[in-house]
Amino acid sequence: MASITQLEYLIAVDKHRHFGKAAKECSVSQPTLSMQLHKMEEEYGVTFFDRSKQPILPNPEAVPLIEQAKTILREYQKLKHLTVDQVGEPSGEFKLGVIPTVAPYLIPHFLGDFANQNPKVSLSVREMTTSQIIEALDRDEIDAGILATPLNIMSLDERPLYYEPFYVFTSLNHPLAKLKTINEDDLTTNGIWLLSEGHCLRNQVVKLCSTRKASAVFKNVSFESGSMETIVQLVEQGHGYTLLPAMATDRLAREKSPGLKEIRSPTPTREISLVYRRSQYKQNILKALSETVKAHLPKNVYAKRNSDMSIVQIK
Repeated sequence: MASITQLEYLIAVDKHRHFGKAAKECSVSQPTLSMQLHKMEEEYGVTFFDRSKQPILPNPEAVPLIEQAKTILREYQKLKHLTVDQVGEPSGEFKLGVIPTVAPYLIPHFLGDFANQNPKVSLSVREMTTSQIIEALDRDEIDAGILATPLNIMSLDERPLYYEPFYVFTSLNHPLAKLKTINEDDLTTNGIWLLSEGHCLRNQVVKLCSTRKASAVFKNVSFESGSMETIVQLVEQGHGYTLLPAMATDRLAREKSPGLKEIRSPTPTREISLVYRRSQYKQNILKALSETVKAHLPKNVYAKRNSDMSIVQIK
């Protein structure tokens, strides 16, 4: 029967697809790691990795064994932390991924208080796209993500944090600027600026605007940005329009920008949730994180869903 240490070696190699990097993570020599994996291969009668590939790849017959090893280790970690989760204050490492269209607007609201209220938690936060967060959760590289939902992935739990309406931000020479009120049916891809591929906000905006092909603001310029702030500045210079989630409109609202317009009810809205594996054992940290975020929500988002919202799907 494989030991917990051997399972950790196996999963580290699967994670890095490189024996040297796996050995470094596990703080052992590469020969030691290789020898332990070889013992497992002899015991189970399977070769785990195809070493002829670079990076190395798991052999198809080994994939179920590797996945089961991940499950065993998760349950082992859960067992070790079960008592702490029930009676102790939140403690330990916690890795959190946050999508780029949420991170700069949400994190400053809660991070300081979370750190002060949970001194025994070592929190690591990374900006990651939705697909990167999902992959990292599957590979146990992070503990949770904050991103737009629903994802409808059976292995993941979603804990809604807030609901964020969309606004139109238009240049004053765009047809939308002439409308006193804007309905969802008024939204088209005529002259719209989009985030680059990989951002779930892009998919939501495209879905709202009914078609996958956007007509360029300039016929001889193709431009997609990874930054909403870049897009905002382009619109402020008098070019096209875009859709912005509420938190990204704070400055525009303060300056009473005439190009910032609400969309009539039911207002297109995105759901932002704390997402984690169903087997996640760090429930006390998840609870503390969720409660801290909800206690620091700005006034332009909502803690609960209501009938005036139309939740925009990601896909």
